[in-house]
Amino acid sequence: MHYVKRLLYLCSKPMIEVDHLTKYFGPVPAVLDVSFRVEEGEIVGFLGPNGAGKTTTIRMLNGFFPPTSGSARIDGLDVFDRSLDIRKRLGYLPEHVPLYKEMRTEAYLGFVAEVKGVPARQRQSEVDRVIDQCGLQSVRKKFLGNLSKGFQQRVGIAQAILNDPDVLILDEPTIGLDPKQIIEIRELIKSFAGYKTVILSSHILPEVSMICQRVVIINEGRIVAEDTPERLTGKDKRKVALEVKGPEAEVLARLRTVPGVVAASAEARPTDHAGRYVVEMGQGEDVRDAIAQSIVAAGWSLLEIHTLRPSLEDVFIRLVTEEQGRE
Repeated sequence: MHYVKRLLYLCSKPMIEVDHLTKYFGPVPAVLDVSFRVEEGEIVGFLGPNGAGKTTTIRMLNGFFPPTSGSARIDGLDVFDRSLDIRKRLGYLPEHVPLYKEMRTEAYLGFVAEVKGVPARQRQSEVDRVIDQCGLQSVRKKFLGNLSKGFQQRVGIAQAILNDPDVLILDEPTIGLDPKQIIEIRELIKSFAGYKTVILSSHILPEVSMICQRVVIINEGRIVAEDTPERLTGKDKRKVALEVKGPEAEVLARLRTVPGVVAASAEARPTDHAGRYVVEMGQGEDVRDAIAQSIVAAGWSLLEIHTLRPSLEDVFIRLVTEEQGRE
C-alpha cells in the first residue's frame, strides 16, 4: 500500500516543485541542493533552526532572490522567468506582518486588493470575504495600530488570501501570540487544507504536528528529513518506559547491563514500592523482551512496559544534532 501511495505521489502533478535549489551570498552558502515538492491542497511544514536556510528558500520561492543554481516552479510556472504571473497565484505572510498602522482594517485590505489587481467592482466583496473568513468583523473599522497581536496576524493572513491565491506561504504565523490566539490562527490555517497549497514555516513544532500533513526539515542549507509527522516520529522509537517493584539502584544497575540498552534513568516513584524508569535503546534495537526477562529473573514485579513515541521536537533535535555532528 505504501508503494502504491508513493507511486501515485510521484506521478501526480505537484503545485510547488523545488529542484536542486542553491543560493550563495558571495562565498557563503545559504541553501545547498534543496529539492522538495508540495501537492495541490497540501499543508507542509518547513522547519529548521535559525540560519538553516528557511527564509532564503522562501524568498527564492517568492521571487525576491534569484538562485545561484537550480529551479523552482509554482503551478508549472518557473518562479524566476514568470515572476509576475507567480505573484498573482501566491499569497505571502512574512514573519513581520506588513501593516500600515495608521490605516483602518477595512481600508488597508481595500488598498491591498487594489495593489493585487482585484477589479474595482469586486474589491468590496473580496474584502468582505476575507474579513468574514479571518474573523475580523469586530475590528474592520479599527486602526491597525490599535489591534492586538492576534488580530494583526489575522489581518496579515487576510491580506495574503486576498484575490484567492492558489498557494500560501506563511512565515511564523503564530509567533508572539498567546495560547488562545494560537488556537484561533491554527484553526484558520487548517481550514485551508484541501483547496489551498500551504507552506508553513514555524519554530513551534507542536503547532506543525497539529496543522501540517507533511514536514520538510532543513539544516545547514540542506534537507535532512521529509515525511509525515506520524512517520517521522514513528521511525524514532528509541525509548522504553517501565514500572518495576524493586530497589531503585539495583533495578538501574540491572537495566544498564541488558544488551542493546544505551542508557537508563529513574523517574518519580508513583508508589512507595514501584519506580518508573526510562531506557534508551540503540538504533534498530528492541530490548523490551530482554528487559522483561531480566526483571523477572531478578525476582521483581514488572507492572508496565511500553515504547515511548517521541515528539516531533525530539526528532527535530536529533536530526539537527546528528547533522551538525557529521559536519
